[in-house]
Amino acid sequence: MKIFVIGISGVTNGGKTTLAKNLQKHLPNCYVISQDDFFKPQSEIEIDENGFLQYDVLEALNMEKMMSTISSWIESPSHSLVSKDQGNAEEIPILIIEGFLLFNYKPLDTIWNRSYFLTIPYEECKRRRSTRVYKPPDPPGYFDGHVWPMYLKHRREMEDITWEIGLQGTA
Repeated sequence: MKIFVIGISGVTNGGKTTLAKNLQKHLPNCYVISQDDFFKPQSEIEIDENGFLQYDVLEALNMEKMMSTISSWIESPSHSLVSKDQGNAEEIPILIIEGFLLFNYKPLDTIWNRSYFLTIPYEECKRRRSTRVYKPPDPPGYFDGHVWPMYLKHRREMEDITWEIGLQGTA
């Protein structure tokens, strides 16, 4: 069965989940998997030399469980009929996977039909982050001392990717 897989990655608070949910509303044959649903328990998250919990690294995520969820969907996709023209209906299930470190995880490299990386300016990202409630809450200095530097690091790592990623700036 033909399927279509879209990856939406990018900066924290950059609009990934909002975009994925809006697409899902308009695409009835669409299913969303969110990387945020695969964080390990806080007790398994490492702490850096500054005392910050290291949530912005792949090791904070149960990527094996995420891959299992993706594989299960691909083997038996959730879908509905989409009409290509008036007399002919074709089933094309769409999977949107959204998360901040999708393109830094090599086992996912081969599944994308389309991939997009969302960015926003530092000031807007920090403002949005400050309006969110996290458990545990961000300690003072966490955004500047950990979140933004890790985003920049992961974005630099993506420069070595050989497949095409659409870079999308938002405000």
